[in-house]
Amino acid sequence: MNARQPRERQSGQAMVETALTLPLMVFLILGTLQLFLMFQGRVLAQYAAFRATRAGSVNHGDCERMKHAAVLALLPSFDSFLSPSKPGGSRAQKLALAFAARKDNKFNPAKDSGHDGHIVWLMRESPRAADVDGDQDRSFDQPGNLMRLEVRLIYWFPMRVPFANWVISRMFLAHLGLRDYTAANPLMPTDKDRWTREPGSGDLRADVRSELLSRIGKRQYTLPIETSFTMRMMTPAIRAHFSSPMCR
Repeated sequence: MNARQPRERQSGQAMVETALTLPLMVFLILGTLQLFLMFQGRVLAQYAAFRATRAGSVNHGDCERMKHAAVLALLPSFDSFLSPSKPGGSRAQKLALAFAARKDNKFNPAKDSGHDGHIVWLMRESPRAADVDGDQDRSFDQPGNLMRLEVRLIYWFPMRVPFANWVISRMFLAHLGLRDYTAANPLMPTDKDRWTREPGSGDLRADVRSELLSRIGKRQYTLPIETSFTMRMMTPAIRAHFSSPMCR
């Protein structure tokens, strides 16, 4: 009886140590996966800004075509539409079906883990309606009349890896001073956490901050990835397309 007691104590100690370290190990694995997906989203967001700007450049600044180009470029970062389990035959058909479910620039809740907000925000920094010569700028290609299309894109990247999405979003909110977190530390449940605003951390724009808090409040864990691109207008700008800087 006495000989078995040390082994029983060691077994109990191992179980306690496992219970304490398991959340951290799970987060390291899932967090690494989520970070790689976020990096992919960042790269594709830069590509999407280029595609959206080019679509606007060759289509008179048409917002609808710009949004379609951006969504198509971003699809691989949140939907594995080439999976054998996805409907469609050829790759082109699979892509068309995936795009059709989101062509209105909104996530599909049934396909995107409950996300239902806009996929991208597109803002045209330049030109503005006042910069267009008449209903259509007919002098855009004359020497000395260079018109640039400057686009800023915000990609609402959906974080969908369980547990890691919640932890990373809490860290992100605390880093930006949007919401402190002082409850139990999810990485070490026996400890109280102190995720508070870091000195010198920057603030998001008011509209981005409000949208981010709204989505996370609905448990739609997202990360706003902002990028921009500039290109010369290849077709005359049409004033009606630039009535608002934001592509609604």
